[in-house]
Amino acid sequence: MCNLTPIPPKYSVLIYVMNFFSTRKQIFRTQTWPLGKMTKKRSLLLFISGFLMYACSPHFISPGDNIAKPKLTANVFISFDGTELPLRTWLPSAPPMAVFIALHGYNDYSNFIKDAITSFNERGLGVYSYDQRGFGGAPDRGRWSGIEAMVKDLRTIIALVHERHPDVPLYLLGDSMGGAVIMTADSTDNPLECDGVVLVAPAVWSRHTMPYYQRWALWLGARIIPWVRLSAKGLDIAPSDNDEMLKELSRDPLVIKESRIDSVYGMANLMDAAYEAADGFNRKVLFLYGARDEIIPPKPMADIFGKRVHGKFTNLQRLLVYENGYHMLLRDLQAEVVLHDIFFWLASPSNVFPSVQERTAQEITSDEDIQNFLLPVTRN
Repeated sequence: MCNLTPIPPKYSVLIYVMNFFSTRKQIFRTQTWPLGKMTKKRSLLLFISGFLMYACSPHFISPGDNIAKPKLTANVFISFDGTELPLRTWLPSAPPMAVFIALHGYNDYSNFIKDAITSFNERGLGVYSYDQRGFGGAPDRGRWSGIEAMVKDLRTIIALVHERHPDVPLYLLGDSMGGAVIMTADSTDNPLECDGVVLVAPAVWSRHTMPYYQRWALWLGARIIPWVRLSAKGLDIAPSDNDEMLKELSRDPLVIKESRIDSVYGMANLMDAAYEAADGFNRKVLFLYGARDEIIPPKPMADIFGKRVHGKFTNLQRLLVYENGYHMLLRDLQAEVVLHDIFFWLASPSNVFPSVQERTAQEITSDEDIQNFLLPVTRN
């Protein structure tokens, strides 16, 4: 997201906002108000300030009413309320053996999957990907539309793709924010109609796993200056080892480079929801995570898999950690390794992964694995 160096379109701004006060946390610990000595004027001022803080709340875009017939066109996904979301469709030359709906990450858009399309199509796999509300070429660019609208969009396109490809297996692939949308949308009482899920570095960095001063900074910023846009200029973050890809993203006009604070706040709400939704995520799923991920910390990933998911459900749920993987696993220099594991999982969901056999990844199967391969991540 940086204008001078190739910073990713992911959560750099989120990190910026929540780290803003991290070097100032002693201020919050040491400064106190002399409440006993407050004058009436100061008390009134404090009351008004608090009122205005609540009044100046995050500004989200509400979806419209349901329409009669959502539909897919060649380039547009018309969703439940008539909102037109840019759509990219890549189908193999023959009828597809299976189809994927691919959901992009924060500040990214539907083109995120393009470099992997040849690998999908060569294996008879079709891919549908749309710009989620507020991102890419979708309406209200840069604004947050809320969890409900994003979830309804996903459920709507699942139904439409099923109509277009009846009796063809349908899988979901969620990259970062896209993974959080999938986790939040799915539930035991109202499961998504799909045959399996691939979650690539899912955004599960909930407030529960953040220090208090980061939570406070985000809350305060969203209420005092929700409209302010921030970039990640100056942050030392390595989202990938693929420098050419990062440079391409920095030049792409559809990639958002600056984020409103209330949009970041909305993203944090989604991560909270995804974290909590893991308790009911009874789904055949493949989790993928890079040991060098500097966007989503390892602690929430360990919580999600170790405490909430693994061994808790009837469906087989697996987690691979790539030793040299970064946040943008599908676009890293070793992306082919990751893609090979995804395709292998489709055909053999319970067998040993090629990357594990080649020792480029570790499958997490126990608490000991979490301690040895996930939590002690070093940032080089």
